Amino acid sequence: MILCVSGVGSSMILKQFSQFSASFTVMEDKLQNEMQQQMEDQSLLSCACDFAKDYLAFSKERHVFPFEEDIENLAVFEEVMPVESGQPHEILNKLNNYGGPATLPMTGGRYFGFVNGAVVPIGMAARWLGDAWDQNTALQIISPICSKLEEVTQKWLIDIFDLPEHTVAGFVSGTSMATFCGLAAARFHIYKKLGWDWHHKGMFDAPKLNVIASIQSHSTAVKALGLLGFGKDNIKWIDVDDEGRIKVKKIPHLDEKTIVVLQAGNVDSGSFDDFESIGKMAEKAGAWIHIDGAFGLWAEAVTELKHLTNGMQLADSWSVDGHKTLNTPYDNGIVLCKHANALSSALHMSGSYIVNSSERDGMYYTPEMSRRGRIIELWAIMKYLGKNGIDEMILTMHKRSLQFRDALSEAGFNILNDVVFNQVLVACENDVLTLSTLKEIQEDRVCWCGPSEWFGKKVIRISVCSWVTTKEDVEKTVASFVRSREKALNIV
Repeated sequence: MILCVSGVGSSMILKQFSQFSASFTVMEDKLQNEMQQQMEDQSLLSCACDFAKDYLAFSKERHVFPFEEDIENLAVFEEVMPVESGQPHEILNKLNNYGGPATLPMTGGRYFGFVNGAVVPIGMAARWLGDAWDQNTALQIISPICSKLEEVTQKWLIDIFDLPEHTVAGFVSGTSMATFCGLAAARFHIYKKLGWDWHHKGMFDAPKLNVIASIQSHSTAVKALGLLGFGKDNIKWIDVDDEGRIKVKKIPHLDEKTIVVLQAGNVDSGSFDDFESIGKMAEKAGAWIHIDGAFGLWAEAVTELKHLTNGMQLADSWSVDGHKTLNTPYDNGIVLCKHANALSSALHMSGSYIVNSSERDGMYYTPEMSRRGRIIELWAIMKYLGKNGIDEMILTMHKRSLQFRDALSEAGFNILNDVVFNQVLVACENDVLTLSTLKEIQEDRVCWCGPSEWFGKKVIRISVCSWVTTKEDVEKTVASFVRSREKALNIV
């Protein structure tokens, strides 16, 4: 603000302005002082920690889905935007008292929906610390610690997945974004080989590329292809076998203008495509293979299961989640690409204010510039578990899946897939009974499973993705299945 004063009365005006300015400063500093006090006395953090510990203490035994009353009580959050600042402890209490009961305890052992993992304790603790650090991981100069952890974790991932040493990793929100990044790298790489400058010329009049994918490709892969401008109608959809694996013999001729999307872990059956056979075909033709391995790519890290991923190293890019099978906190996804220049060029941006370093600048391997420090908990969990711990944890999930298969089959349910990893597809004698049984299971609230459809048949899908799940959790869940089917039979 600029004030121009002169002549008689100027001193009075200046005096009045000085008083106004001092008063305004006091008002302006009030909120800042309040928040500074909250940081210093730490009572908010202590309260949040107490609430979190109470929640975790009962998460394993509490009902797995909120009651109707809990959901109805969420109406307490419906209000117009406040004008004045609120009371922080009241806000935290409101979240705890009304928000907590309306959550699903994924940190318990009986949530089997949507391939959602639990959280390894050191990952939760590391995230809490990382949240206090509140790092932006765009550049090394902004966060040296996150740059170093990304560099180290990238090497660990290359090691555990047995990938080429020159592979690079981008740490993103999840497999949806990781798949987008991998396919963006593929698009840039192929067009560069064809002499087409994608960044300058874009899609208009660009040579047409070929995209091949399974008819059971995950929706995130289809979405990524759509966002990149390929369009569903331009994808060559390939039929699958009775386990959901792409039929190799149905794949058409490949060439250097082709992108092939494969799966490490069918979202329903958990099956794995034949990476070795298709990989050799693609390598010979100069085609690009992207493997969507959201939860299944981790099978490569398990001695007894790595046969499932045989040949995955022949691909060019991979997408995988930490927050599924590895049980990191949400959100934690990874894109891996053996063509570093293709990935960084596809996602590259620049600005006069950017300060690059000789160390890792993470933003060059992701679409975002600003990103939270998700690498902190990923590094902490991999450091804690080590190779043997990852092997043991994931193999245990597989064993719990086999326990489900055997116990439910013995109880008279139909198991419709070959349980090769962590997915179990369950059905009753007919679709009506299957869906009625599922409804009763969900209302029983001992566990939570979701519906799906497998070759036209309604199924109950069990996804075992939590380190917390015990043999007893499986037994309680199977008992709920049996009890719920009995109730459904009485209704049907």
